Amino acid sequence: MYSPWLLVCAAMVGLCPPFARDVVSLNAYNSSLVINSYISDNGIMNSNKFNKDIAISRRGMLKVGAFTLGATASSFSPWDSQLRGLTVQGKGKAESVLVLWMAGGVTQFESFDPKMEAPLEIRGKLQDIQTSLPGVRFGDTMSEMSKIAHKISVIRSFSHHSNDHLVSQVMTLSGRVVGRNELFSEPNIGSIISHVYGPRNGLPGYICLPGITRPGPPPYNFFKSGWMGNQYLPYCVGGLPEEPDFTVGDKLDDPPAEFEEDLIPKSLALTKDVPLARLTRRATLRQQFDQALNSLEKDQQLVAAESKYKGALRMLSTSALREAFDINQEEDSVRETYGKTKLGGRCLMARRLVEAGAPFIVLDYGYDSDYGNIWDNHNAPSQNHPPIQDMVKRGYHLAGMDKAFAALVNDMEQRGLLDKTLVVFLTEFGRTPKINANGGRDHWGAAGSLFVTGGGVKTGQVIGATDKTGSEVTTRPYSPSDIAATMFASLGVDHHSFVNDFQGRPRPILEEGEPVAELF
Repeated sequence: MYSPWLLVCAAMVGLCPPFARDVVSLNAYNSSLVINSYISDNGIMNSNKFNKDIAISRRGMLKVGAFTLGATASSFSPWDSQLRGLTVQGKGKAESVLVLWMAGGVTQFESFDPKMEAPLEIRGKLQDIQTSLPGVRFGDTMSEMSKIAHKISVIRSFSHHSNDHLVSQVMTLSGRVVGRNELFSEPNIGSIISHVYGPRNGLPGYICLPGITRPGPPPYNFFKSGWMGNQYLPYCVGGLPEEPDFTVGDKLDDPPAEFEEDLIPKSLALTKDVPLARLTRRATLRQQFDQALNSLEKDQQLVAAESKYKGALRMLSTSALREAFDINQEEDSVRETYGKTKLGGRCLMARRLVEAGAPFIVLDYGYDSDYGNIWDNHNAPSQNHPPIQDMVKRGYHLAGMDKAFAALVNDMEQRGLLDKTLVVFLTEFGRTPKINANGGRDHWGAAGSLFVTGGGVKTGQVIGATDKTGSEVTTRPYSPSDIAATMFASLGVDHHSFVNDFQGRPRPILEEGEPVAELF
């Protein structure tokens, strides 16, 4: 029988057998699983500080072992010396993370990494535009983002090994290297954050707007909690990933960009039979809310995110929380600034949820019932898209993204939200350097572009570079795991630490990856 101290010492040098390391981790951290999901009778317990302290102290105990085991994998990398020299130290400044998730693969050539000196079949017919950063140019469709380039950090060296949508999306949403057999087993970054932070101000720890990712058939909804368990599923606002595929079919040749959707969750809508005044008297009138509770019961994602009915009922009965989901509360001039489009409305709701205190939000915009596969512009005949360089000018494509994202960054800055919120623009991969025979660009995992701002990170810079054709990254590449590590670092969460899965077994927050050091 191993003594507890012997097990700790063995774990520190990475020598103990797997079951022994599990015993150490379980003994040290089994209380976090209980307190994370605990909701007191008087409301939701704030266990944020407790959970963060647990996670960070874990690294201290296993510092030697983590170096011994974790560094081994990277010791053969040509970037090994840089990795060791650029390790981020200390806690981040962010209180929330907002992910701008553009599923499908946004073209970097027409946005953040134009190649005007490349041959015509690569650069295309569009031009570039000077940004607010000297010597830095974006594609000319990005006129508004170019004005605020000094407020963001562009990463032009996003790179990984996959050209597969499904695998690439899971890697980007989870920060983990996966194969086809692991599409549904790994938790989202948001699920981990939800575990560490728990609900905040009555809002779930992980919210998706709307939360579709990739409709079927069969449905491929990748907003998953994996081995974390259903308790850490996101609360998805709208979107029905279980429905049949609605991205296939006849689309208008040029559908209008302006489209204002109702994203208020049906489970938060009060009926005439259950007015707010009566609902708040839940201690004595609980039998009268059967209809509301039945609605909540059907909304499994809400129940899972909040763990218990009490948390869900609090969202239903608190007007401030319901109003956070209602962009109709905003002045019309504000809505015009964002653009009265689906993306503009989602950006505005995301800002309202950040204001309300939501810890982790994913703004989902990629597969759409009205526009089809917005970013996946192969321009095959079945897609009914124009050539990509015409497509990007449409108000629901790059032109609309440009307006909405610039408005979001400016608005959050003016409201004092940007300093405490890390904003990350994500897409699963870039597009091919060469425009194909149909006038589109295909999948290209080798090189793509992202941007980051807020949360105390350094801005006004371009990180990384690609060659003159945009085919390969010529500087240090940053993988999905590195971007995930950056999110954790911004929140002060040590990505080398462990969390318990739904069976109580310790799992590493990330198996590889280091924060983008230039940002800190």
